[in-house]
Amino acid sequence: MSVASPYQRQRHVLAAAAHGVDRFIAAQGSDPLTLMSRAGLAPQQIENPCLQVDLGAYCRLMETAAAQTGNGNFGLWFGQQFEPEQLGLIGRIALASPTLGSALDNLARLFHLHQQVTETRFYQAEGLLRLEYRILDGHIVERRQDAELTLGMFANVLRRCLGRGWAPERVEFEHPRPGDWREHERAFDAPVYFGRRSNALVFRNRELQRAMPGRDLAQLPRLCEELSRVGGGSGPIALAFMDRVRSEIRASLSEGAPHIEAVAELLRLPRWTLQRRLAEHGYSYSELVEEVRCDLAMAYLAQPQLPLADIASLLGYSEPSAFTRAFCRRYGVPPSRMRAQRAAVS
Repeated sequence: MSVASPYQRQRHVLAAAAHGVDRFIAAQGSDPLTLMSRAGLAPQQIENPCLQVDLGAYCRLMETAAAQTGNGNFGLWFGQQFEPEQLGLIGRIALASPTLGSALDNLARLFHLHQQVTETRFYQAEGLLRLEYRILDGHIVERRQDAELTLGMFANVLRRCLGRGWAPERVEFEHPRPGDWREHERAFDAPVYFGRRSNALVFRNRELQRAMPGRDLAQLPRLCEELSRVGGGSGPIALAFMDRVRSEIRASLSEGAPHIEAVAELLRLPRWTLQRRLAEHGYSYSELVEEVRCDLAMAYLAQPQLPLADIASLLGYSEPSAFTRAFCRRYGVPPSRMRAQRAAVS
């Protein structure tokens, strides 16, 4: 099993990840050029599948498309129709691998070259296999569409080998449950859980030795070398310290208030070292936790199906009143008023 090298110099994704997004947007009745411009992308940036595209802009494009097309599940359905060949080099590597197990292993091990500041893991836990994915850049707050389309892309690698009827045991997402969540269960033909630590396909530990239909051992080394070249891979390089801390705080919120000891352990740092390095950046640990919570709160308040009590729980608060006090300290108004103000101008 493999763990991707998560810490890279920049935050890019290869343009192959956006293959066909212009046509998909147009099919939803919107103008792809307008949406790309709003996200900070030019059409020519996604024409060559080996070009590097800013990951933040890519995620903004998917979120903007969901908002402007009126299809809240834009990423879900874009990912479901995304075949492995369309994913460029990383997809071709999975298809050229000798077995399903090696395809998933390669996908996890090399995905950081396709998309930086990303952690992808393939491992066994409690008798089941987990193919996990999450963005590590703490500044990319709104990333629901990316998570849903990426797991759809991953599922299609398994379907290519095991047939279109393959389904996982369950699917997990780090973002809150959307209003139209039953579409997710229909798309994956499996139970779907939200507000989890990471995004994951969870499935039975079987048939990993089945041969990939497009296996090509002669081409596989060349494809891996080419991905390393266009992805800028030269070994793991640390993601910015503050981004790493934000990422682990965010992931820990699903389990309640994130204790500093737990976050320090995830970062493999002594508690005092974490505190000292945060102070060097002008933060205390509690201040950074509050900042991460409030940034997420603004994204969650834009989702009308989420009650304030649920938002408080998702952010790790023991009760809604604690959430309200923290939000007022940062924004000067309670979350209920902020939600009403934002709804009035949208």
